[in-house]
Amino acid sequence: MDTGRPYIEEGEVRLFTQDVPEEELVWHRDREDRVIDPVEPTNWMFQYDNEVPRKITRLLFIPKGTYHRVIKGTGELKIRVKKI
Repeated sequence: MDTGRPYIEEGEVRLFTQDVPEEELVWHRDREDRVIDPVEPTNWMFQYDNEVPRKITRLLFIPKGTYHRVIKGTGELKIRVKKI
């Protein structure tokens, strides 16, 4: 089933596969504060608006209403997402 999202979600875990088209990884903002935590090592990157991209290596806090995006790396990206 196509959810219109670039990831597969199981509970708090989201999986972005290697074959996700980069054009689906768009700038967006969320309605709630969130914390993301990588489940496995990755070279995928995260970028806040007007900031330099950073590797997803540790917990990141995303304040509600803040523009951000994920930048594709190699392999899969598996993160735990918690709304706070």
